[in-house]
Amino acid sequence: MAWQRKVLRINLTRGEIHHEPLNMEWANAYMGSRGLGTKYLSEMMDPKADALGPDNVLIFATGPLTGTMSSTSGRYSVLCKGPLTGAIACSNSGGKFGAELKNAGYDLLILEGQSPSPVYLNIVDDAVSLESAEDLWGTTVWHTEETLKERLGDPQTKVASVGVPGEQGVRYACIVNDLHRAAGRSGVGAVMGSKNVKAIAVRGTVGVTADDPKRFMAVVKETMKKLADDRGRQGMTRDGTNAMIDTMHAFGGLPTRNFQEVQFAGSEKINPTAMRAKNENGHTNLINNKACFGCSIGCGRVAHIDPKHFSVADKPQYWHASGGLEYETAFALGPVVGVDDIDACTYVGFLTNEHSIDPISFGVTVAAAMEMFELGAITLEDTGGIDLRFGNAEALVQAAEVTGAQQGFGVDLGLGSKLLCEKYGHPDLFMGVKGQEFAGYDSRALQGMGLGYATSNRGACHLKHDVFSPDMKDQSGNGKAEPCKNSQDEIAAIDSTGLCIFTAGAWGMDDYAAQVDAACEGDWPTERLVELGERTWNLERQFNLNAGLTAADDTLPKRLLETPAPSGTAKGRVCELDYMLKEYYQLRGWGADGVPTAETLGRLGLNA
Repeated sequence: MAWQRKVLRINLTRGEIHHEPLNMEWANAYMGSRGLGTKYLSEMMDPKADALGPDNVLIFATGPLTGTMSSTSGRYSVLCKGPLTGAIACSNSGGKFGAELKNAGYDLLILEGQSPSPVYLNIVDDAVSLESAEDLWGTTVWHTEETLKERLGDPQTKVASVGVPGEQGVRYACIVNDLHRAAGRSGVGAVMGSKNVKAIAVRGTVGVTADDPKRFMAVVKETMKKLADDRGRQGMTRDGTNAMIDTMHAFGGLPTRNFQEVQFAGSEKINPTAMRAKNENGHTNLINNKACFGCSIGCGRVAHIDPKHFSVADKPQYWHASGGLEYETAFALGPVVGVDDIDACTYVGFLTNEHSIDPISFGVTVAAAMEMFELGAITLEDTGGIDLRFGNAEALVQAAEVTGAQQGFGVDLGLGSKLLCEKYGHPDLFMGVKGQEFAGYDSRALQGMGLGYATSNRGACHLKHDVFSPDMKDQSGNGKAEPCKNSQDEIAAIDSTGLCIFTAGAWGMDDYAAQVDAACEGDWPTERLVELGERTWNLERQFNLNAGLTAADDTLPKRLLETPAPSGTAKGRVCELDYMLKEYYQLRGWGADGVPTAETLGRLGLNA
């Protein structure tokens, strides 16, 4: 079984709640989560619709393995048209919310239209209601979750919500669940806020069953053993993702000061060793690690901020909390803005969780503002007195506080770096693709990453492809198109299962297929999963083409294409995108214009 075979559809405009059967023809072609959500979204809305208008559709999609005993089975995806990019948005989150939604009996939750007033959705298995959220509007994610658990009288209730940035349309607002896990990229939180939905509270007691329980348990045991023995997994448990900061600094792929540099001299002050070191007051930044639902990795961090630090001296609620530094947060609040103050970075990381903003887009937007500030394009008058120089930890903190509150210069920062750079006359300083900011990898050093950034359907993204090993072995663009294309298809399939891609270091596609095959009815060989991923990728591409994007959007900033890396192992190199892109289109079965051919669409069943 694995699927619950049920969809919860909410028409917010009319306040109507419907339960309907899952389209099993689509489920068999797209499986769940990312793939199935993409199919529903493509069938339900016009890609040209205003991303922040009532015609956008917001879908919460679980996978068939979400909520099962598979390791990392807490994942779910949020899909819509993204306000940051104008492209399809698919943002993946962990924690416990996704598993709770699945255990309440739903494969998908679909929100249509726009509520006339602020509401929250309360789900307890089949009992579903829309309730007033007037008293929660204008409050933070942390306040909202605490209040709803108390109001509903069940501490096991799981909550996904938005803060003021989501309410006010910050284009990189995210949806935060379980206080510190987030559907973090592309502005899905702004879409939720535009629909006047403050939160979704869910409590599920239905459970999830497998088609062949005995075989499923045997496969889970086998794959869990592989994960437990894997050295990469062990390192992730010990150090979290932030170990990448040392790797990228040494390699010369660590974006620094808005990608002007590729190495950061202060990296050792915010790396895993620094997180464990005692400061002069005897405090360590790291308390312990933390795992999502069903996860045997535990890459999350629980962190502590020195109570004497300027950022929290009078704010005891921030002295320790979940959501400590992970690599992308550390990069975006550290090197890319030139800050090496671990407590300041941690505090701002807490704020991004509390206020529901994507730390990657926020940090890279602040970096662009800092470069324009140093050029004189942005002034102290513009910033309201915030001295936005690179390396200024106090300025980073102030920027986060005003962005979270949507006050003063925080309103400009909430535009995202593309629109911010255009507003202040320096569009060339936007570091991203399709309107979405880069993650913590410089594509002059990692060529395959550059190709993956350029072709990602949701805008610049490090999580939708994996060319890391080839990139570390060879810094040219040679041979990068094939692993980029293949990994994009495989990750689309993994995302569609409801499992976390952090398992991919230990598992091959056969391991995912074995779990799906035991859990779901029918035969699910590896080849079927990979083709499903390719079908999903091409359907996302079709959505974007119908939304008005073209091959011209598959590009990178001039800085990465024309300015050589100033140091590191790739010193003197630029990203060889044109060379790689031509081969990539050919491998995809797309024309030179980046449009899938009729033959490719027919092979994947996408012509209808």
